[in-house]
Amino acid sequence: VARKLVMMEQDLERAEEKAELSESKIVELEEELRVVGNNLKSLEVSEEKANQREEEYKNQIKTLTTRLKEATQREETFEGQVKILDSQLKEAEARAEFAERSVQKLQKEVDRLEDELVHEKEKYKYICDDLDLTFTELVG
Repeated sequence: VARKLVMMEQDLERAEEKAELSESKIVELEEELRVVGNNLKSLEVSEEKANQREEEYKNQIKTLTTRLKEATQREETFEGQVKILDSQLKEAEARAEFAERSVQKLQKEVDRLEDELVHEKEKYKYICDDLDLTFTELVG
């Protein structure tokens, strides 16, 4: 009986040591569980923030895509206007060149007519002088 009692006491001591180790392990695991829980909460918060940023980026992408389309449309409109204005400029330049040539032709015509007028005035003066001379000879 005494031997049995000693063995049981030894078993009890071992069981108590195991229980202490288990309790210590439980405390350690509970602390680790608390740390993991905190990390999980932190990661969940980070994930939520990342999701919010992702939504913001998606909205920015949509906004920028819309603005890009609008800018492209404006660019196409401006290119069309530039083509029209370029065509109008070429037409205006052609009209200006034609007008310049017309002015030059008209100036030559004016010069010719002025020369002809001077010549005709000289002829008229000569005829008047000749008539005066003839009249003087007839009267005198």
